Formats: sequence, C-alpha cells, structure tokens
Amino acid sequence: MNRIALRHVVNMPRELEPGILYVSPEYGVAGHLCACGCGNKVITPLGPAEWTFSERGGQPSLHPSIGNWQLPCRSHYVIAGGQIRWAAAWSEKQVKAGRHAEELRREKHYRSLDAQRGFWNRLRNWISSVFTR
Repeated sequence: MNRIALRHVVNMPRELEPGILYVSPEYGVAGHLCACGCGNKVITPLGPAEWTFSERGGQPSLHPSIGNWQLPCRSHYVIAGGQIRWAAAWSEKQVKAGRHAEELRREKHYRSLDAQRGFWNRLRNWISSVFTR
C-alpha cells in the first residue's frame, strides 16, 4: 500500500478499512490500519504536543513519523500528501531516545502554557481552589 485516503469522522469506526486515514478533529484523534498490512489499528492523538494533521487537496499528512515499535511488525513510516513514505527501522536505543524526545516536547509545551497563564492567574486559581473546597 503506497497511498492512503482521508475520511473525516466524528467517532472512530469500530472496523477500519485498509488504506484510509480516519480523522476526528472533534476528538483530536486519527486512526488507520498499519501501513504494512498486518491489520493492527494505529491510533494517534492530535495536538500541539502530539501528532499534527494537515490536509492539502484532500490528501492527508500526519507528522511526526508513525513508529509502531510496540507491534510485532515494528513498521516505521510517514504519511505525507496521501502517500506512505517508509522510514528506516529503529534500534531499541533509537526508540528510547525518540520516546524521551517526545516526553521533553510535551513537557516544554505544557510549561509554555503555564508561562502564558502567568503568575497572577495561577495565584488567583490557587486561591479560588482553596476557598471552594
């Protein structure tokens, strides 16, 4: 399978069709069957600290890459412009480093949200929580 089509949904269907990327903006999630053909469902959360979804001319892109390290197939690919682009397999050391980088990216994102909220907003929320218990 070299191509993947896009289907917008509200809820993920129970049964996924091969070659379809299902995207639910309402729930911030995308799902598809593994591109290798093994039949496993691959669900990816969408958001600033997770995967990003884009669409151009009805063709889906999902970044960063999909690394199915927990599946027996251990497939690794990128969905770009409706195409499956295969990537190199990763060693266990690379997988651990990738997971660590993801964690750091999430922490940075949530720290920036806290900083945007500012000290006075955090103080006001804390005081409010103390008095509403």
